[in-house]
Amino acid sequence: MRESAKIDIVEIQLRLGQGDEAAFRILYDYYSPRLFQFAYAIIHSREMAEEIVADVFLQIWRKRVRIASLENLNWYLHITTRNISYTYYRKNNRRKNFDFDEAVLSYYQVHTTPEEILIGQEVLQVINQAINDLPSKCKLIFRLVKEDNLKYREVAELLHLTPKTVENQMGIAVKKIHEAIRKRLPQASRLLRRE
Repeated sequence: MRESAKIDIVEIQLRLGQGDEAAFRILYDYYSPRLFQFAYAIIHSREMAEEIVADVFLQIWRKRVRIASLENLNWYLHITTRNISYTYYRKNNRRKNFDFDEAVLSYYQVHTTPEEILIGQEVLQVINQAINDLPSKCKLIFRLVKEDNLKYREVAELLHLTPKTVENQMGIAVKKIHEAIRKRLPQASRLLRRE
């Protein structure tokens, strides 16, 4: 299943609560790439990030009846991934605290939709490069808000920040992306201002 494909989370949760393995597989296919990237940003190890995601989904299966009644499964999955990642981090590092400034994210790629195709490949390349040039904490916050659709408050709690810090980091990200577009593609910048 493509990561950008939409699924009916409520239906999947209900089916999961009834022990539907196909629903579990759909949930795994949809969320595992995102959760892997989040765990990898914390742990810096592909193997451990894969283990963490496996542990998250093992926990989901064990708690499937409770999962069916969750209001925000996306939030729950990110919190669970964060907590398991912290546990792995503490077990495998001398330092007991994690600094999100050390988070490493893989190359960010915006998934294209028909609307984005109309904007043009050149603009998307500039946007992707601008996102990848963001500082690590800023990039992580941007991805959680824009790709994983978490609210500022949720991201703040997830990363142990204030909502104002998340808001400021999003402002920095948007400003830097806009500056990159304006600098590299002045004609596209004028078009974006008209919308």
